[in-house]
Amino acid sequence: MRQIRTDLAMEQTGARDLPGVTISSWEAGDIVITEVRIDTGEGAKLLNKAPGVYVTLECAPLRKQGPELRIAMASLLGEELLRLMPPEDDRPVLVIGLGNRSVTPDSLGPKTVERTLVTRHIFRELPDSVDDRMSPVCAVAPGVLGVTGIETLEVAHGIVREVNPRVVIVIDALTARASSRVGSTVQLTDTGIQPGSGVGNHRSALTDETLGVKVLALGVPTVIYAATIARDALSMLSEDDGTREEELDHLCEKLFEGALGEMIVTPREIDDLVGDVAQILASGINQALHPGLSEKEILTMMS
Repeated sequence: MRQIRTDLAMEQTGARDLPGVTISSWEAGDIVITEVRIDTGEGAKLLNKAPGVYVTLECAPLRKQGPELRIAMASLLGEELLRLMPPEDDRPVLVIGLGNRSVTPDSLGPKTVERTLVTRHIFRELPDSVDDRMSPVCAVAPGVLGVTGIETLEVAHGIVREVNPRVVIVIDALTARASSRVGSTVQLTDTGIQPGSGVGNHRSALTDETLGVKVLALGVPTVIYAATIARDALSMLSEDDGTREEELDHLCEKLFEGALGEMIVTPREIDDLVGDVAQILASGINQALHPGLSEKEILTMMS
């Protein structure tokens, strides 16, 4: 049986009709938006995903096009984020950037937090200076267990207890099945996240149940398994030599069993890629949480 290693719900479905799973897709210019809605336990088991909504924004030319396409991506992300957020009240929004800022493919979370407009301190200390278009926002990049000795869930628990946010937005790097989706696809879900799941380093999940508050998760694939690339290469070769699908699946299983199965690959331009997608995520978050503020105003406030 073919194995798929991916964090993207849309890739898990394989464009199939599955019981308990509803898939819809539409286009906005060069951006394709796909919504996978898992409604039942059966659907969750088939996809190995928690029940909920998974929205994917995919734009193949994103890594090669100019800033206009990245601005459009951020705007659509802001709209989809607003759609999944709970009703607004006086409580702040907590943004958590997961990952290791010293490891470039894993630094998406911290880099996004750096670009997010935080305002909770202004609401608390200078309430007369608050713009009506702003919401109270706080953010943290808690680091990783190997550096801090503290589980991310432990850090999040303490902050949630003190801050009492209305929603937590978690950002993390993901893994993809298709190399074309690395750096060009954003997944948004209302099911929370299990840090490190895409690379086999499972940590405690950050979800509504574990934190006691609504948790939304944002991510972009920054890596892909080498065995997945090898499998695709074998598939292309099979078109010429007539290798059967069953034989390819057997070879794929062998690849996953060996050292190649655990090797993770990232693009050579990963530094620029992570910086660009971190800006897209931060811009989408800023637009959703501070409606009405222009990008220029946000940058001025952060400078």
